[in-house]
Amino acid sequence: MNDSPLWAGLPRRTESGRSAAALSTAPDSRRSRVAIAGASGLIGSALTRSLTADGHEVVRLVRRAPRGKDEVRWDPDGQRMDAAGLAGCAAVVNLAGAGVASRRWTEAYKRKILDSRVRGTATLAAAVASLDERPRVFVNGSAIGFYGETGDRVVDESAPPGEGFLPSVCVAWEGAAAPAREAGVRTVFARTGLVVAREGGAWGKLFPLFKAGLGGRMGDGRQYWSYISLHDEVAAIRHLIDTSSLSGPVNLTAPTPLTNREITEAMGRVLHRPTVFPTPAPLLRLALGDMSGDILGSQRVHPTRLLSSGFTFAFPSIEEALRAALR
Repeated sequence: MNDSPLWAGLPRRTESGRSAAALSTAPDSRRSRVAIAGASGLIGSALTRSLTADGHEVVRLVRRAPRGKDEVRWDPDGQRMDAAGLAGCAAVVNLAGAGVASRRWTEAYKRKILDSRVRGTATLAAAVASLDERPRVFVNGSAIGFYGETGDRVVDESAPPGEGFLPSVCVAWEGAAAPAREAGVRTVFARTGLVVAREGGAWGKLFPLFKAGLGGRMGDGRQYWSYISLHDEVAAIRHLIDTSSLSGPVNLTAPTPLTNREITEAMGRVLHRPTVFPTPAPLLRLALGDMSGDILGSQRVHPTRLLSSGFTFAFPSIEEALRAALR
């Protein structure tokens, strides 16, 4: 198995602060095969671009009939997959799951959020465990929703799960990876925060609102938001793949979480727009239902294990992350 780093050619931050693509492709001896579930999503598509730009072979797991040799069919709902499609992969990355912010949380959609994550993870973990030559690492998506409401309290990977819907989803999500871990495959849970990106995720909805001058704090604005730039999210996942000492939960968030009020002010500065239209908490609850708790809740999360493993953020501050997303 090729143990060379997979991240060497990742777009990097230059002295001017801009992200620049690598100038050359990694040599053949450094190329690896990586399978990605959820490759069409915000993070998955960015990760796919990063890996392929460096000459690595990406295998996309798809639900439809494959259209090329770089695709493998799987059925996470039915928990069916031909494990042979993962043969030769140095890493398997699972980012699949129904969007948490895609629609109002009805009971049916909450079930879909849970089942899409648990069934998909269980399917991949079982496939990985069944291989004679297993991948050296299984990186499974997770979220800082694991910690629930933390208020002003700083939490890291040593904290227990919180209470409520999202913590219960994260516990079940991570637990479904047990077959891979028990088979001796290094298993890492990427507990991701709010990804700052122009399209997709929370900021994909916030940017148009703030650009129109209609943005403002949400609720009282005192709740902490733990964010990460899309660039750093991809770099961190590749760091998880390559760092053999990392297993278990790892928080993928910038080192300095900020309150919603502070982030709102930063949005105004970066976009040169007023931020005078707060959204009252009762209105958010009326419009979003249970999902409003994810917006009004406070999660002050620190990436202790990521930092201690030597990872360096390219865009650690909110203003840097915002400007990077808008380039």
